[in-house]
Amino acid sequence: MCSWCWAYRPTLLQLRENLPASVKWQNVLGGLAPDNDQPMPEQTRLMVQGHWRQIESSLGTQFNFDFWIKNQPRRDTYKACRAVIAASRQGAEEEMIESIQRAYYLRAMNPSDIPVLVELAVELGLDRGLFQADLDSVQTEAELHRQLLLRDKLMVRSFPALVLERNSRYEFIPHDYLDYRNSLAEIDKAKQST
Repeated sequence: MCSWCWAYRPTLLQLRENLPASVKWQNVLGGLAPDNDQPMPEQTRLMVQGHWRQIESSLGTQFNFDFWIKNQPRRDTYKACRAVIAASRQGAEEEMIESIQRAYYLRAMNPSDIPVLVELAVELGLDRGLFQADLDSVQTEAELHRQLLLRDKLMVRSFPALVLERNSRYEFIPHDYLDYRNSLAEIDKAKQST
């Protein structure tokens, strides 16, 4: 649910398609905003909409601003994170990430609402009952906590972030929103230097 991650998605997919076989990809959920049922403050709404406009004008990324009219926005991304974990238990982690992003940014749906997340899971062909049970399970909460601890260990403070682990060392890889080859070159350079 990070608008900059949505902007980076096309380039990220190209990067992943071109990674050498020796590099194993792993998503780590960033969390961003804990559970919250309070409406998003007006100042935050304006800030987020400003990010959308900036991204749209500088990178050409599409956004559906109807989201701000049709929904009661909240600063709450942990539910979406849990949905990714629940979907991963049915082999659909990547599909759920994309589905959440498309729902939020293009379909003006609110992925801070559990019924929306369940609807997305059903659209993906996931087992509704299993997804709902996993969404609210102790195991999912433990996995979210584990990933947030890993995010902290990696010292990720902004999103998106690329981190290469090699020989138990971590190195940030710069990302270019428009050209995956720059990050790929940085990965190759980092692999050679360790």
